[in-house]
Order: sequence, then structure tokens, then C-alpha cells
Amino acid sequence: MSPHPLSVVVASREELEDREEQWLAPYAMKSRSSKGRQYSEPEDAFRTVYRRDRDRIIHTSAFRRLEYKTQVFVTHTGDYYRTRLTHALEVSQIAGSIARALRVNEDLVEVLALAHDIGHPPFGHAGEHVLHEMMQGHGGFDHNLQGLRIVDVLEVRYPGFPGLNLAWEVREGINKHRTPYDFPDMQVALDPNLSALLESQIVDLADEIAYDNHDLDDALTSGILKEEDMNALPLWQQAQQVVESHGSIEHAEIRKYQMIRTLIHLQLMDLIQATVRRLEQLQIASVDLVRRAPEPIVAFSETMGRLRAPLKQLLWNQFYHHYRVVRMADKAKRCLRALFELYLEKPQLLPNTTRLRIERGEDRHRVICDYLAGMTDRYCLEEYQKLFDPSERV
Repeated sequence: MSPHPLSVVVASREELEDREEQWLAPYAMKSRSSKGRQYSEPEDAFRTVYRRDRDRIIHTSAFRRLEYKTQVFVTHTGDYYRTRLTHALEVSQIAGSIARALRVNEDLVEVLALAHDIGHPPFGHAGEHVLHEMMQGHGGFDHNLQGLRIVDVLEVRYPGFPGLNLAWEVREGINKHRTPYDFPDMQVALDPNLSALLESQIVDLADEIAYDNHDLDDALTSGILKEEDMNALPLWQQAQQVVESHGSIEHAEIRKYQMIRTLIHLQLMDLIQATVRRLEQLQIASVDLVRRAPEPIVAFSETMGRLRAPLKQLLWNQFYHHYRVVRMADKAKRCLRALFELYLEKPQLLPNTTRLRIERGEDRHRVICDYLAGMTDRYCLEEYQKLFDPSERV
């Protein structure tokens, strides 16, 4: 008797959308309810709108370049330290855990996490400050708006339209990304009078958790911070109690890893529990109610906010403003400023495709800004050497 043939079940996009309707919470953004794309396209047979956008982000040049863009340490400083790419992956992991617990749209959360820093220039916030300074009178520079510009205009992938033609909710999430270091200009936001989706709010807080704790990891690894610097912090003490409750750890690297993962876990659990309480208190039963909430719904408890404050202050005072980090940032600023000024004076030094944009009538400042913002740390340093070091081959 011949064996029964294997029955293969393929999940269609419609079935995935049906699963979302059955599983996701009423306040979650359903793929089927998306406002859609600016340019009409046939739907994918097997991917929801946000899964498709996730894939489009991953295959962009801008996403690949995040591998060699600064988080805190310039990329040539060492191979261990975070880059914008590894940070984006870490944000995606943390945000995904929160999204699953709250039963919101994981696909939308993932694409927003992967894309949230796509508009950052080389050298992190130092690079952003220089470009904003150089663009005064020409629209300024904001990495949220640059991220939107990348996915709407600068990434050339399709014959029928500019950019990636992402769904409205993805573009809005990139546009409205907000942290203590990122302040979106709501005057130029998409739907400026409406609050961000829960999925977008989750990515904002996952970003905070990731950069605080992973910057702390990098600070300890670099030797700029020592474990004894942390011992007075109540949140560190709390994590220490959890780690030591499982027995003492002699291996320094393992101990550091366990401390960082415990810090992340404590903050993640507090965020989920505090957000659930806020959803219940505000009786949020729809996406529309999320949109009309007067303040963010996804947030830490007041207790965790107080515990996090000394850690953030320590990082600000003793890590981000440590002379080694400040020296790197200062060199980066001088490098970017010099290149910007040189390209303004002599646009013939720009690559042909970039120079042609100026010749076609685009604003010279914006074209140069786009070119510099797209550079990686190492490419920017190489360009500086080629153009300012007489002994360097061009």
C-alpha cells in the first residue's frame, strides 16, 4: 500500500490577514486596514502589506549602509561596538517581544524597528548636528524626515514610481519616531494632529531600552565606565540582586552580559505591565482611540522612570561626554563640515549622478546634504583624506 501523499498547506495573504483579525488585539493596526500606498500596486500573494515593506527596507542601500554608521563609537574604533545596523536589529528583537505580549501587529513593529534610523548620517548625532547647521536657510536636516525622504524619493528601485512606495502607516512611523534624542517636527508630520500607532510607540520605547543598555555595554567594554561606577544606581542594584540570586559569577564577561540582559528584562517587563494598565484605564478598544489619545499609551511606570533617570544621567555625563567620545565627535564634525563647504564651492568634485541633480535645477545644498547623509563613517573619512591629503590617491 503506497504512503499517503504529503498535504502541503500554503498560507495566502488573505489567510494571514484573517489570522490577524482573529488574534490581534482590537487596538492593533491590522494589515487589511492599511491606508495603502501612494501608487497603486497589485497585492502580494503571500505577504501582508507590512511584511512586504519589511522586505523592501532590508534590500535598500540605505539599510545596508547602517553597518558602517556610528552608534557611539566611530566604526573604525573596534569591531565589537554597536553600529546603526546592529542597533536596528536589537531594537527589532526588543520591540518584537513587546508586540507579541500586547498582541499588536509584529510585522508593522518589525519594519518600523528596522527603518527607524535609516535617515541617520555618518557619525551619529554629531553628523546630524553639522548637517542641520549647514542646511540653515535650506530646510534644515532631521533624520526622521531624511528617512522619509529616502523611502519616498532617494531609493530608486522600481520603474513605475519613485522611492519604495511604502504603506502609509510605515511612512508615518518613520516620520513620527520620537525618543529623548529625537524630536519629530509635527508641523511637517503625516497626520500631525493624531497620535502615533501603538506599534510605532513600541518601537520608540524599544529604541530607548536598546540604546541605553547596549551603550552601557559598550561603555563597560571600552573601559570608559567601570562596574563600580554603577553600584550606586538603584536599577543596577536591582539587576544585581536578580543575577546573584542564581549564584555568583566569577567570569567578568559573562557577569556583564547577565547584568545587561537583566536590566533589559526588568525594563521590558515594566513597560508591558504599565502599558496594559494604561490601555485598561483609558479603555482603548480601537485604533481610532489610540490615535486620539492625548499622550503616549506605551510608557514605563513612574517607578521605572525614576529608576532609569540616574542611569541615563550617568551615560550622558560620563560616557557620551567622555573626552574620547567628544574627540571622535569633534573630528567627525570638522570632517563633514569641510566636505560640505568644499562641495558647495566646487560641485564638480561630486560624483556624476549627484552633480547632474544640481545641473537639473535641484537645490545645491539639499543635493550635497543627501550625498553626505548617505555616506558611511569610513567612506566619509576616505573622501576627506582623498580631497584634503595631498599624498592620498584619488
